[in-house]
Amino acid sequence: MGQVTARRRVTHVAAGKQTTRPETLVVEEPLEIRVNGSAITVTMRTPGSDIELAQGFLFTEGVIGDRDEVLTIRYCDGRGEDGANTYNVLDVSLAAGVRPPDLDVTRNFYTTSSCGVCGKASLDAVRLISRFSPGDDPATVEAGILETLPARLREAQKVFASTGGLHAAALFGVDGTMLAVREDVGRHNAVDKVIGWALENRRVPLGASVLLVSGRASFELTQKAVMAGIPVLAAVSAPSSLAVSMAEESGVTLVAFLRRDSMNVYTRADRIT
Repeated sequence: MGQVTARRRVTHVAAGKQTTRPETLVVEEPLEIRVNGSAITVTMRTPGSDIELAQGFLFTEGVIGDRDEVLTIRYCDGRGEDGANTYNVLDVSLAAGVRPPDLDVTRNFYTTSSCGVCGKASLDAVRLISRFSPGDDPATVEAGILETLPARLREAQKVFASTGGLHAAALFGVDGTMLAVREDVGRHNAVDKVIGWALENRRVPLGASVLLVSGRASFELTQKAVMAGIPVLAAVSAPSSLAVSMAEESGVTLVAFLRRDSMNVYTRADRIT
């Protein structure tokens, strides 16, 4: 399959001196996702866990409702300049009798590594297609447990350690048990990968769980938490106003600026003990 990292030579300038040295870069390549042979999205991602990524994306966008609606997922014969399969095209075949919903053309299914599906059309769609209600989840989590999670996530980021250029997402139980960690050049892809893992392992809805992201808490990541039934979304950086609105409306506990000794809780602080 595709490579996760690549080696390049770089000119390093410091204290008025130049030196040339090799450096490890994270790979960014397109992945086209098709449903029953029809392309519905192209996302720029780091190769790896592509099937989880496809399943997570289709689930959080409401194209599929559960794992049983997927019959097969296979790489198509996408050829590069050297004639080799690029492994950059996935075709998802739905089970007999399952028809994908009519995709609202106002939702932009072309996504980049920095910005995924977003906007008011998506906000309205989440209200319509979400099958779970995170606000009804009675789970609580200790503040002391939350404060340990960023360091544990960083320890698990194997590719970040060598490149410094990847986002990450991790699923934890509210008792602090680490369930899954995925890295990607796109923050939304990392989240889709861990949700795809949960879907594959029949763990959706993800009640009594915490989704931790290595960057900011955007609307699109909050949307994905809601779709997967995750009651607590935590971020090491800032939230957006629309993320807070989405979390408040859906009953998700949104934690941001999560540090070893502090955090900001924007919604449903009653879950933090």
